[in-house]
Amino acid sequence: MSTSTRMSTGAGAGAGEGAGVAAAPTGVEPLPGRRNRGAAVLVLARFEARQLLLQAPVFVFFLLYFGATCWKLFFKHEGMNDYPALQDVDRATQNGALLVSVFVLTGVNRATLLSRRRDTDRHFETLVMDPWRRTVAHALSAVPLAAAVALTVTLDFTWAALKPGAVGHGSVLELVVSPLTVLLAGVLGVLLARLIPSVLGGPLFVIAGFVATAVVPQLVTDAHWLRWLSPVVDETGPDAFPSDLMGRPAAWHALYLAGLVALVLGAAVLRAGGRTRLVKAATAVALAATVAGIAGQSPGDSAALTAARAKAYLHPEKVQSCREIGTTTYCAYPEWAGRSEDWAAVVKRVQSLAGGAAGGERLTVRQRVDARQGLEGGASMDPLTGRGQVTVGTRWGGNRVPEFAVGLAGVLVGGDERSGGTVCDGRVVTIMWLALGADPDPMAALRNVRLEDNVTGSSLVLAPTAPLIMSTEQTRIVRELLNMPRYGVTARVKAHWTELTSPKTSMARVAELLGVPAAPKGSGDGEWCEK
Repeated sequence: MSTSTRMSTGAGAGAGEGAGVAAAPTGVEPLPGRRNRGAAVLVLARFEARQLLLQAPVFVFFLLYFGATCWKLFFKHEGMNDYPALQDVDRATQNGALLVSVFVLTGVNRATLLSRRRDTDRHFETLVMDPWRRTVAHALSAVPLAAAVALTVTLDFTWAALKPGAVGHGSVLELVVSPLTVLLAGVLGVLLARLIPSVLGGPLFVIAGFVATAVVPQLVTDAHWLRWLSPVVDETGPDAFPSDLMGRPAAWHALYLAGLVALVLGAAVLRAGGRTRLVKAATAVALAATVAGIAGQSPGDSAALTAARAKAYLHPEKVQSCREIGTTTYCAYPEWAGRSEDWAAVVKRVQSLAGGAAGGERLTVRQRVDARQGLEGGASMDPLTGRGQVTVGTRWGGNRVPEFAVGLAGVLVGGDERSGGTVCDGRVVTIMWLALGADPDPMAALRNVRLEDNVTGSSLVLAPTAPLIMSTEQTRIVRELLNMPRYGVTARVKAHWTELTSPKTSMARVAELLGVPAAPKGSGDGEWCEK
């Protein structure tokens, strides 16, 4: 039973004692002033907040949300996590709180209807606290959980921002989406309780909202404005964009959410009878803020943003800065300028295994991202045709490192990215040896760079542009090479470099030159180039 119910029961009992005797309790103010009424609202809000957190679904799912965040930060280690783009990290914090919001909505709705379910509504008539003040208290009960979510989001983002490999710029306006979503869920729960006095109102609203979110955008051709009516708008693609190419109306969306929270709360208070001038004025202001937010976030990408995205992909040299390390020039978007040393370490490692002129060839490593299709566009990029030009993406760490090494090795063997990406003969073995031979864990890198995550059979090999195709026999030879002493294989590669990089060299000859036993007769090669 809530504090309000217990207060009402006590007031009713006192009214029935001693007919005709009117004795007010000593030291109690019969009609509390405005300050005491506000304090009573806060007391009830604090009590309801504690009761909300003690509801099993709310408590369990908040713990799961917080635990998942901590596990990701402290225990889950992926290479790309060491090189976060902060303009993606802030957006990635938003989805986690959605499930918490669902249970906050149903929990607050259930708490608001508690007096009705237990048939104690009539006792509230004996209280000085108005029904609309109790409505405000129930809405405020979601504030502590929203604050806890805000702290979790802050921890998540700060942890990423403090990593040495972090790049880019986050947005506070993106980070406030999660706590605002929790607040919105709380006030929606209260409003539903005032409009639909049934415990089924909250769950039915959640189901209807899920269906609307999943189905309606699919039925509308240009759904940009409709998508942004959702509290969380997840626009996640395979690549990180420079901050100035994001194009997300984060400020308008934050205004929309804040206005919607105040608007729903105002509607709930008005429904509960709080038709004071202040409430009406606040509700009107909230409505104006909500409409302004919707209007601001509804237009799609501007012509200037579309042009800037196309320029960043088609003419990256106009927006990038370059730095020379050794014989290689590294060109990157401004926020990634400090990443050159990491790329240079891979270039040095791969070139150290190459023979002939490739070992000292002048290269240009150029960072690229295809932003023309927006944040959710694909990662496929056309290979560069200039000799010695190598593509590197905006993601780094983990699998992106061997993928870059494969693209680099293809350029050293084929001369340019287009030629290196179409190799499917014996030169694939040379490319894969250059890419992985000096890797700290070559077998793990081989598994990670293959689409099927295996080290046997045929597979596609991922690269920043066009993938390679590895046959079963090529995979076998590469696996044998990676298990042999590196210095011996390196010496053979450099000694037979011209023959190993010739398209006329058969697979059997490649194996012979590298000291790998020939495949058993009748085993089948399974490759695409040689028959």
